[in-house]
Amino acid sequence: MAPSAASGGSSLPSGFAVFTTFPDLLFLFEFVFGGLVWILIASSHVPIPLIQGWVMFTSVFCFIATTLLLFLCVIGAHGSRTSWITLDATYHCIASLFYFGASVLEALAAIQLQVGFTYKYYHENIAAVVFSFVATLLYVVHAVFSLIRWKSS
Repeated sequence: MAPSAASGGSSLPSGFAVFTTFPDLLFLFEFVFGGLVWILIASSHVPIPLIQGWVMFTSVFCFIATTLLLFLCVIGAHGSRTSWITLDATYHCIASLFYFGASVLEALAAIQLQVGFTYKYYHENIAAVVFSFVATLLYVVHAVFSLIRWKSS
């Protein structure tokens, strides 16, 4: 695996090189963990609908945007233009903030479910919190290395 951002690579990879370079390899993990958060939130019971709405919005938005950005990188739509490096860094910074807020709110909802609800709902929400924080970590790491790539471009 070639660390393109850490070694001074200042362009986005195209084709299947997306799956072999860091941080672009993280797209796959963001896709998987974001999908898991989406599924768990959609099937869980959250006592405050506003919290569930924000977490659903975040997980669906980031899942679709990550899928779209991954697809565009694989087909080489960026054409090695530096504006796509800026887009990548900006998107991952925004997604990191969204997921961090959603993770904290989902953890708050899970704490509130501890009393008065069945363990099934509680365990679903705990799993959603764990996967949400993992997705947050993935987006933060991708954002940091995307900013390094952006700075060197």
